Amino acid sequence: MDMQNKVLANVGGKAITEQDVTMTLMQMGQRAQSYNNPQGRAMILEQLIARRLFLMDAQRNLYEREPAFKEQFNRVKEEMLAGYAMQKALENVKVTEAEAQKYYEENQDKFVSGMTFNASHILVKTEEEAAAILAQIKDGSITFEDAAMQNSTCPSGQKGGSLGDFGEGQMVPEFEQACAAMEVGTISEPVQTQFGYHLIRLNNKSEGGVLAYDEIKGELMNQLKEEKQQAAYQSKVNQLKILYPVDKF
Repeated sequence: MDMQNKVLANVGGKAITEQDVTMTLMQMGQRAQSYNNPQGRAMILEQLIARRLFLMDAQRNLYEREPAFKEQFNRVKEEMLAGYAMQKALENVKVTEAEAQKYYEENQDKFVSGMTFNASHILVKTEEEAAAILAQIKDGSITFEDAAMQNSTCPSGQKGGSLGDFGEGQMVPEFEQACAAMEVGTISEPVQTQFGYHLIRLNNKSEGGVLAYDEIKGELMNQLKEEKQQAAYQSKVNQLKILYPVDKF
């Protein structure tokens, strides 16, 4: 038996299944993770049972005939219908790879990446302390990673000083300028910033330049599709304003 079809409860003769609970979870977005466990699913089941009970009570009392409900229902229906019409107006908007390739070739100046770095550092309070640590690293008394773990005041010290990858403008100017001037694999002299004194080891450096088409194809096609959808939306609105005149006061 398919577990999703497993009946978890019967309310007035109507079944609530595992699939009903799963579908409710899927509609919860980011909150779903905290409910996707036995306790959370049990809570959702109780909510579905309560909702079914209220529905049956509403049907028994003929609430749907009440003017207040009809007004509320019509508002929801109109919102759904307007949303559906918007979806229909945009459903045929597509971007081909040929269009994306053409746009890329004609606008390469928009796809330029700046210089990127991968670096590790050791941050201490004084230049003297930084110089002493650098001397120990140079004479082989300690590795850069161990020195970072033992001395760095930056949280990255617990990762051997690794800062990972970063691009231009993401670090303070003095730090970035030092990285730009260094050769890969070397360790800097103490570099002063507002945070203290850094010993920087440059692990990798890329000069940047025009991004390859394959790197940005997916993002570019999404961007072009959004632009086409916006244009199609505005065109449809303009057409509808001719059919149904709008007077603004």
